Amino acid sequence: MITELLADLDAESRELDDLVAGAEDWSLPTPAEGWTIGHQIGHLMWTDKAAILAITDPEAFQAQPLTGDIVDRTAAEAAALPNLLALWRDSRAALREHLARAEGKIVWFGPPMSPASMATARIMETWAHGQDVADALGVVREPTARIRHVCHIGVRTIGFAFLLNGLAVPDVEVRVELTGPGGESWVWGPEGAANRVSGPALDFAWLVTQRRSRKELAIEAVGEVAEQWVPIAQAFAGPPGGGR
Repeated sequence: MITELLADLDAESRELDDLVAGAEDWSLPTPAEGWTIGHQIGHLMWTDKAAILAITDPEAFQAQPLTGDIVDRTAAEAAALPNLLALWRDSRAALREHLARAEGKIVWFGPPMSPASMATARIMETWAHGQDVADALGVVREPTARIRHVCHIGVRTIGFAFLLNGLAVPDVEVRVELTGPGGESWVWGPEGAANRVSGPALDFAWLVTQRRSRKELAIEAVGEVAEQWVPIAQAFAGPPGGGR
């Protein structure tokens, strides 16, 4: 399984690499407030290195000071590097090798994750920040079957989303029924669940990465828990924000 996940992570990274390698101005602002294209790539590089530290030295990872501005600060620092694209290529290649050999749970900013879950999370984040870059450049990306990973982690983090928003984790399951880019059906949860979320997989991926607002998406929610979850859904670690 990890081999297939890492292959998809490589493909997702290459697609974004092609996009930014052809961009003339990395200082172009993206829809994430205060973040340029350089910030987006710098953040991906920093997160790669953080993941490598978590795998190789979990005690050091847990001991690092996590100030409230760490995400913005490290993204800005990385954006100023003249060789950022080469550094990102190196960091993601190194992380790939570490994930291929990793065993057991990996400590993280949210709950600990298996190597497969970490690879899935890296696909999700690469895809999400790639969306920011694509929007900044006015590029419409064709969705691929790789967004299933984004949707999967969005479904798996339902309890985490409730906790982050100070809400009790629901004790009922939610059925999620999505239509993939090729018309395929992707389903999570029991068939007879009273709470259901449905719609295009791309829209759900935008929802859980908070790359589009709910009113822009063809996402339907049925049931009290489903209706409560959709506005707060997030596939990423860290506190809920006001947007990207």
